[in-house]
Parts: sequence; structure tokens; C-alpha cells
Amino acid sequence: MPIFVNRTLNLKRIKLIGFDMDYTLVSYYTREFEKLTHSMAVRKLIDRHGYPGEISSLTFDGDRAVLGLVIDRRNGFLLQLSRYYKVKTSYFGLQQVEFREQNRIYGNMTVDLRHPDFISLDTSFAISHGVLFSQLVQLKKEGTPLPDYGRMEEDIRDAVDIIHRDGSLKRKLKADFPRYVIQDEVTAKVLERYRAYGKKLMIITNSDYEYTKALLDYSINPFLKHCGSWEEVFDLVITLADKPLFFERKSRFLRIDPATGLMSNHEAPVTAGMFQGGCSRTIEADLGLTGSEILYIGDHIYGDVVSIKRSCNWRTALVLKDLEEEIAGIRRSKPVQQQIDLLMGRKEQLERRINEIDILAYEGTRKNPRELDELFQEIDRLNEEISSLLGTYVQYFNPYWGPMLRAGFEESLYAEQIEKYACIYMTRVSDLYSYSPRTYFRPQRRILPHESQITDA
Repeated sequence: MPIFVNRTLNLKRIKLIGFDMDYTLVSYYTREFEKLTHSMAVRKLIDRHGYPGEISSLTFDGDRAVLGLVIDRRNGFLLQLSRYYKVKTSYFGLQQVEFREQNRIYGNMTVDLRHPDFISLDTSFAISHGVLFSQLVQLKKEGTPLPDYGRMEEDIRDAVDIIHRDGSLKRKLKADFPRYVIQDEVTAKVLERYRAYGKKLMIITNSDYEYTKALLDYSINPFLKHCGSWEEVFDLVITLADKPLFFERKSRFLRIDPATGLMSNHEAPVTAGMFQGGCSRTIEADLGLTGSEILYIGDHIYGDVVSIKRSCNWRTALVLKDLEEEIAGIRRSKPVQQQIDLLMGRKEQLERRINEIDILAYEGTRKNPRELDELFQEIDRLNEEISSLLGTYVQYFNPYWGPMLRAGFEESLYAEQIEKYACIYMTRVSDLYSYSPRTYFRPQRRILPHESQITDA
């Protein structure tokens, strides 16, 4: 896959490249991973929060949520927002909300994601969260005694957080890495190539050292040709980083002894080695680098990209594995999209003619009722044809939400965040293998609306 460019990025000037680990440096079989998370979270809801045992029959349906959705904790809805923070599609439980009802609740309001009623699902780990919320709302709607929507969302979040924090999820993963973890030989080649070009490499992950070591031993070590292990590949490894706070506040580093995993206080400069905690400011100061000399690659749009741009201004790259399916859908649906574009062009011509008639009537020219009737009838016919084609078009994408990066004709909020905060984005780290570590990435010139309307005389 190619690298997609939002703003110029000269890799020749990048001296330090940082990687998130989960879903970035190491990719997972998403459906299997989220299915496991879903089942373990259900168990926690029953055992820890007293939910009825009947919810144990819930099965994971990965299509029920996509990246970038928003939970409305007040109304119990799962929302897809446009780049303008307007609600475009919504589900209440497992049923799509009709436009009239959606409009009654949200109207033309702009959703404020800073409000505690709204929770963004902006990481791959959040898919099971969204799916489980929709399923529980459906059960509540059908009469199962469950808490209110806000409490329900908090309980799900707590259950998912616990299985990540207490090590129970990671123990399951480590017991069967081949089932959940994708081994990618090309990723190891990318890392060794960047080292050969003199780049410093680091990992900043929220996972603990024990799991980090086990995962990288499995996914990276078998494919290294010039280094003995992943420990030799990376100059800095920072575990339990507590992102996004790692980029937003100052905190001390603890040094990790790789032989024992034990930690000790660290007061010296942080230039190489393995650590826990810490903060981005110390890395910049101790390595003598500016933000423009550091590139960080991650999969979490807020924790790995937005927070960086807002606080320390490193260069950013987003890994978006789901983009592979999106691109495949775009390619398959291209003939349908071309038909829609042709019909929309014809509809716009008819609408312009209606406007011309209206202006002429205002200036005193008598209207031709028959012509107007024919124009409106043709527009109605075109609307029906377009509507049918749109139904066909969305079948190439997620069956409930359509394209992840579109909300109707507009870009989705998730797409807007990618465009605004990620310098480049890709489907996986191994996509970088097709590019020299000295590549100068330049975005395509964006065509503005007024520019697209200018034609040669």
C-alpha cells in the first residue's frame, strides 16, 4: 500500500522515530482479538458489576462498530459524525434510528466531544466497547433489567480497562500468539533499514515490559537479519508510558533491568535503555532534539497523534489497518460511484434551469408551467435512481455504517482528525518498506471549491 500524505515530511531530517507497539509495530487479527476482549468484558460485567447472567449469550459482531464512532451516554445512541460534528447516522441498540427521530433529538446541533455525555471510540481496542454497548442497549430496550445508559457505558469501559490492566487479557494472548498476532517479516526489514540509515529508534507503549518482551520476541525476532534481537534494534524502549499523558505532562522515568524486569530510580539523562513511565519533554532535552526531528507512528488518533500535535509538536504518522478494507471497497464500488456522479451532474443542470426560470419570472418573463413540471418530474426520477445506487454503493463497505471515512457525502469526523493531525498515514508500518528513509513526502495540491469551478475560456 502507498503512504498517504497530508503535509510535507522530509524523512532525511528525522533523527528519531518512535513507534507505538500494539496495532502499530505489531498488528493483530482484529476479529479474533476483539472477540476475546468482548467475551472477557461480558464476564467482568457479570462477576464485578452484577449484570444478569443472560448477557453471557451475547456473541461478538465486529461489523456493529467502526473506528471514529461516538457513544451518546445520555440517549443510548451510537453515532457517526461528519467532520462538522453533525450526526449523520445513528443506532439505538441494534436498530438504525430513522431520520425523523434522529433529527428530533439532534436537529442541527454540533456535538461537543468535550462534554461527558459523549465518548469517542477512536482506537482499535474500542471496537468491542461499541459493539457491547449496542447489544446491551438492545437488551434493555427488550426488557432486560440493566442500568441507565451512562452507567452502562461506564461499566463496559471499566470492564475493558480491567482486563487490560490486570494482565488477564495479555495472559490469554501470550498463551496463543499465533491465533491473535500477525507476524510481518517486512516490518523487521523496515526497522533494520532505518537503523542502517542512522536513525535512532524507540518504542513508547502503554503495555508493561513483560508483555512487550514476549510480544516482540514472537513478532520481530524471527525475522531480524542484522541484529540479534529487537533489544538491539531500539535505542529507547518506554513501557507503561500512560499515553496520552506521556506527551502532556512531566513525569519521572524508572529504569528497567532487561535481565530481571526489575525497576530502579533513574536520575541520569535518558538517552538509551529500557524504562517505564517518563515524558516526551525529557526525551527531547536529553537527546538534544526538536519536535520537528522526531517522528512518532501510532494507531490511536488521539493518544498517538492529536495529543502530540497539541502538546509537543512531533511529526506524526497514523497506522490505520482498517483502511485496507476501505480502499478495497472504494475500488469495487467505483463503477457505481461514477454512475452516481453522472446522475448528480444531470440533476444539477436541471436545478440550474429551474433557477434560471425563477429569475426570469422575477424579471417579468412568464413561466412555462409545462416545462417546470417536466423538470421536477425528471429530478424526482433522478432522485429515485440515485437513492437506489446509493443503496448498492454502501454494500461495498460496512453493512451498518458504510465507509469509515465518510458520513454521507461529507468526510467523517475521524477522517477530519486524520487530515488535520496526521502528517502521513498508512495501513501498516511495513508500507514504509517501499520508500527510502530519505524520502521527501509531499501532499497533492488540494483543489478548493472555487478552483474547481474555473474552466478555460
